[in-house]
Amino acid sequence: MSRFSLRTRLLLLTTGLLLAGLTLISALVSEHLQRYQLGRVDGRLRSLTSLISQIPDGDPPTSQDPSAPALLNPGLDLLGAPYLLYLDANGRVAGTLQSTRLSKEPPPPTDKLRAVPPDGRPVGLRSANGSGRWRAVARPGVGWRGTVVAAAPLAEADATIARLRTSSLVTGSALLALLTAVGWFALGRGLRPLRRIEHTAAAIAGGDLSRRVPGIAPPGTEIGHLATSLNTMLGQLERAFADRAASEARMRTFLSDVGHELRTPLFGIKGTTELYRMGALASPEDVDEAMRRIGHEATRLTALTEDLLLLARLDEAPGAQLDPAPMDLRTLATDARHGLRALDPSRPIELTGPGGDGPPGPAPVHADEDRLRQVVTNLVGNAAAHTPPGTPVRIGVGTVAGRAVLEVADEGPGMTPAQASRAFDRFYRADRSRNHAAGANAGLGLAIARSLARAHNGDVDLNTTLGKGAHFQLTLPLLPQDPPDQ
Repeated sequence: MSRFSLRTRLLLLTTGLLLAGLTLISALVSEHLQRYQLGRVDGRLRSLTSLISQIPDGDPPTSQDPSAPALLNPGLDLLGAPYLLYLDANGRVAGTLQSTRLSKEPPPPTDKLRAVPPDGRPVGLRSANGSGRWRAVARPGVGWRGTVVAAAPLAEADATIARLRTSSLVTGSALLALLTAVGWFALGRGLRPLRRIEHTAAAIAGGDLSRRVPGIAPPGTEIGHLATSLNTMLGQLERAFADRAASEARMRTFLSDVGHELRTPLFGIKGTTELYRMGALASPEDVDEAMRRIGHEATRLTALTEDLLLLARLDEAPGAQLDPAPMDLRTLATDARHGLRALDPSRPIELTGPGGDGPPGPAPVHADEDRLRQVVTNLVGNAAAHTPPGTPVRIGVGTVAGRAVLEVADEGPGMTPAQASRAFDRFYRADRSRNHAAGANAGLGLAIARSLARAHNGDVDLNTTLGKGAHFQLTLPLLPQDPPDQ
């Protein structure tokens, strides 16, 4: 069965059930009709024997009586007992009466008829030549000593049942053939949605992940539920494949950028050592300068390695990298202003509340101060590195909408939407030609800042417009306030 299609298997199953049902119905109808026919014959035989047994004592009519056939044939046929047998008190045959219409089928043997119990119970017998079935009933005479036995053939009843079975077979076969044909087309139409699902699955297996199962059935039906579930699953698979492809692309870019960033200081160190090995650094001053360059490149390598390790740890277990304690972001904002002023004394620096409104406000948080200081340092360093000297910078701190906020806003050149969408990507730099100063983070500063903020259940957002500066905003959950003592 497993080698057949679902349509064929369903059709065979329904056809088998239909055939079993028709066979059962035909058998039940035939059985009931046979019981009805036997009941009619038995009732007539009992009525006739009961009537004849009450005839007063006298000689019974026999087939040798010239007037018997003419007088009794119609009556015997009407009463349904075309054969009568009279037995005397000793059980001998006293006479018989037989319809002339029984010439083709002999009655049962006399000894079988004499053995019929005289209590009115019908008995089934075979004809003398064994070709047909008979029914016989015997009753004792009332007022005379003897027994009357009435017998009737079941040929007519058997013929009726045979005709019924033949007609049931013919009608049932035609009905079965018709319903099988109708079932074949109905199943084909009913399974059409599954074939469309099969075609969709084949297309997806061929690589078309955008394919979806069409609306082939109402949502409340089983096929509708299946189509909805499949479309949901296919959407998840498509997103998973897209995410994997994007992740692989990011990993390739990441490895390429790491290789590039590592190669530059390594080549510098290797080139300097080659010069020294070749004897090109003859004077002590040249050796000191070479050592300074090697130290500078080693510092860059150390900073890059530490940043990469920090990002890896934040990706794996962000909470494990923190040592939180109660603190206020105003401390970081004040230190950031002093640090930026030390870098560029000509730069105007303003310390305000969020959005530049009013003085700085309290911003208590439960956080790791060293890690948040790293976040603010990266934001301030980004403003110093990407704006011309003397460009004003505003540092805002306070509370907005139930969150602690620290802002770093500059009036520099800003970024395009494409640049802003990638500002937090690792190793991304809007100006690829920029030469890094000592300790530069090779495009990892903003990525580290956002990862650290999210490790604190916060975030870093960017709002920028080309030519109108950049506005970075660090938001963190406020420190929960203890309820006042009652």
